[in-house]
Amino acid sequence: MTTPIIFDTDPGVDDAQAIAIALAHPDIELLGLTTTYGNVDIDTATSNALLLSELAGQQIPVAQGAAAPLVKAKHPAPAHIHGANGLGNIELPQIQGKAQTSSAAEFIVEQVNARPGEITLVAVGPLGNLAAALQLDPTITGKVKQVVVMGGSIKEGGNVTPVAEANMFNDPHAASRVLTAGWPLTLVGLDATHRCVLSPADMDRIAAGQGRLGEVLAGSYGFYSDFYRQFLGIDGCCPHDSCALAWLMRPDLFTTARGHLTVVTDGFAEGQTIFAPEGRPFLGERWSETPAVDVCLTAQGEQVVAWIVDVLS
Repeated sequence: MTTPIIFDTDPGVDDAQAIAIALAHPDIELLGLTTTYGNVDIDTATSNALLLSELAGQQIPVAQGAAAPLVKAKHPAPAHIHGANGLGNIELPQIQGKAQTSSAAEFIVEQVNARPGEITLVAVGPLGNLAAALQLDPTITGKVKQVVVMGGSIKEGGNVTPVAEANMFNDPHAASRVLTAGWPLTLVGLDATHRCVLSPADMDRIAAGQGRLGEVLAGSYGFYSDFYRQFLGIDGCCPHDSCALAWLMRPDLFTTARGHLTVVTDGFAEGQTIFAPEGRPFLGERWSETPAVDVCLTAQGEQVVAWIVDVLS
């Protein structure tokens, strides 16, 4: 039995690592890549998604999606983290393919309706494409198998503001819609991803096992890990987006809790994810009015990284 997924992404160095896993894992059926702005602008995201699958020798449908947030002004892409081209400013080959004529939201709706109860949506960027899909067809909430979102933070604090994780901050209004839509959802946030560090030795093994794609993964890793070394003082990088796939395939490596999520959409705390554990009383009813979801509270970091390296080497 394979796990069919649509991977919603803004590639992005850590996105590239996760896309490599989705392409390589024998039990993952990658139905398509849907792209969003975030780590890069939308055209660069789409180009990178096409390139990564081509370097792996696969032809994966790529559908272009959100170019900007639903409501708020768009922030500049974080070129100091991922590079201006999203892949560490390394020289990249020319792409051969083209994106689908359908939008990301249309692609998601079409695929989910074609295979009700089967498809998992894995979203690792700002959540505009999933929000747009919900707008196109609200019934998909009952037709997806599950939704896995890399983003947010329960107790860890933020990485772009003191309280907000980047994907939530980039489009809090979309995040609010997606995280409270009532579909089976798991949030894999900084509480889990910050427990995982992909070391230079790990990347050497990955590069050796991934051919032409491995060269891009290794080259972009150097730029990305320089940022982590300077700002977080670690020797390596946190493979945030890969953790979403790790949870999907190896949930035993994570500790989760069930409860209710709220996303702050405005003000100093915009993009903050607020979690109210299920069954715990708080002052007022508003904290438990959203549908119950699962959130990751921590991860077995060394084992998660070992799984990533094993898949890619």
